Amino acid sequence: MQFYKERILNAAQLKRLSEHKYSCSSASLLDAWLQPWWCWLVSKTPLWLAPNLITILGLIINIVTTLILVWYSPDARQDPPRWACALCALGVFVYQSLDAIDGKQARRTGSQSPLGELFDHGCDSISTVFIALGACIAVKLGEYPTWMFFQCFCAMTLFYCAHWQAYVTGTLKMGRIDVTEAQYTIICIHLISATLGSDVWATQIPGLEVPICLQMMSLCAAGHLYFFVNLLSTFRVGGCGKNGSTVAGTSILTPVFPFSFVVVPAFIIFQKSESQVYQNHPALYILAFGMVAAKVTNRLVVAHMTKSEMDYYDWALVGPAMLFLNQYFKNALPEYYVLWLCFVWVVVELIRYCGQICMEICEHLKIHLFRISPASAPAPVSARHKQADRNVTSDSDISESEDTAPLVNNNSIS
Repeated sequence: MQFYKERILNAAQLKRLSEHKYSCSSASLLDAWLQPWWCWLVSKTPLWLAPNLITILGLIINIVTTLILVWYSPDARQDPPRWACALCALGVFVYQSLDAIDGKQARRTGSQSPLGELFDHGCDSISTVFIALGACIAVKLGEYPTWMFFQCFCAMTLFYCAHWQAYVTGTLKMGRIDVTEAQYTIICIHLISATLGSDVWATQIPGLEVPICLQMMSLCAAGHLYFFVNLLSTFRVGGCGKNGSTVAGTSILTPVFPFSFVVVPAFIIFQKSESQVYQNHPALYILAFGMVAAKVTNRLVVAHMTKSEMDYYDWALVGPAMLFLNQYFKNALPEYYVLWLCFVWVVVELIRYCGQICMEICEHLKIHLFRISPASAPAPVSARHKQADRNVTSDSDISESEDTAPLVNNNSIS
């Protein structure tokens, strides 16, 4: 059944996507320690539970717990309740755990498909925005709006750069200190705020006269720079395509332009706003531009998996254009209302794009998005349980990069 007049993916792209093989390398320090927990957790997961459903459940929990923090401190300058910080720590932990077992569950149920990789990374692109924002609120970084802008947009940029690297080299590469370590660091930040209160981050160490939160942000900035340099260093030898091009045969520099159309307008609007719309509403501002960044990142993942060129234009950019044009016309409308309009537009556009992409892939692969197809479970129930136990045991020797390879189930919207 055709739901949209214009399809996003053509037949050639869908064919290349169905032939796509997930490639990831990881040297994460924490992954080896967490493997027993993840293996135990997936062993307790019902076999009927679709991997994509596990992923989306973790994302929803992460979003809800972060929005509670946003509700109590929308400007990131107010003290959020300690229980809200504890709840947000739990939300990040649950998200990280569920995100780590979706690939294991796909193997247990024999429901691997390329859709899983796209769905997993799509959820990660959204989660990155909420996790970064939640951490900033927990330390009351709204007192230093430029630092807050820098930290949140650095998180989005690094996530995009990781997939830019995959688009160039064909492999998603993770370092010794990477996503898992960052997530657990943020969990610790929330727990400290929950135990001692958010004001503890304003404490100044004698002799330095700099709040703890800014010292920590300086370390994070150094870490961001280190990761960014490492990512770019892989480009020196060129891409895996012909003549050092990307997997799609395009220039390795092309992905920089779509994301720059997000970050550059965000910075200009932030600097030029007469009503200080970012300073007064940083959470809403970051969420609005974060959803645009998530949409562009999703398009990059799709371009990688379908070995296609990435278009520069995106309908989600209409949202930032609203703010830009409103400033150009001397704030014909209050910027706060235009920011809300921008946020609603980009969220609707992100949902529309992701929904249509999933439906097209499900239709092509003849799978389901949120439930496991009977065809993906050829063995009897008892045999499946035995095979699942063997898979869980063998998974303990597999790195997270392989285990959580978003090889998701034969699921769909039917």
